[in-house]
Amino acid sequence: MSKPSTLEVMSYAGGMTSIGASLTLTELGVLVGIVTALLTFVINAIYVYRRDRREQRESDAALAHMGNSPWEDYS
Repeated sequence: MSKPSTLEVMSYAGGMTSIGASLTLTELGVLVGIVTALLTFVINAIYVYRRDRREQRESDAALAHMGNSPWEDYS
């Protein structure tokens, strides 16, 4: 793939500018809301995944500790 020429870059920039200029404040607010919702979803999914891993490690450690308990023979 070759490097885009200055004319191609300016053409794309002009296209994006015209699309941006055609948006009303309401449409812009909707787009910002959608982007915010998607970012919130991704951040929450990452947090829940990390919390689940952390709780699984904690549970595994507790089970391993229980397996080494001297009281296990008396139950």
